[in-house]
Amino acid sequence: MWIQLLLIVAFIALAIIMMKRTGADSHLAIKRIFLGLFVIAAVLSVLFPQWLSWVANLVGVGRGTDLVLYGLVLVFLLFVYTQYRRNLAQQRQLTMLARKIALLEAMAEEQAEHTRE
Repeated sequence: MWIQLLLIVAFIALAIIMMKRTGADSHLAIKRIFLGLFVIAAVLSVLFPQWLSWVANLVGVGRGTDLVLYGLVLVFLLFVYTQYRRNLAQQRQLTMLARKIALLEAMAEEQAEHTRE
């Protein structure tokens, strides 16, 4: 009973923290909808553990815990992929910025040489 209450409070608190606007969030509404659905599913699975076993049997998985594990692996791989894509985009941006800075510095040095002459 206490662990159920603790887990439900933890899920809701984490959802509130994760839903805070950071200013750099893209597709924030979609993220909030999926996070809300996840919290509802998590709370229901804590309150009614037999529900998770029923869903697992419905999709052909032996136990509810196995279904949770498979879901976590899938979400983890999705997270790794999105972080990889974000890292590539940041590397491209950093390369472009470095090139622009190098060109601006070269132009500034060239102007400085012409003003000295």
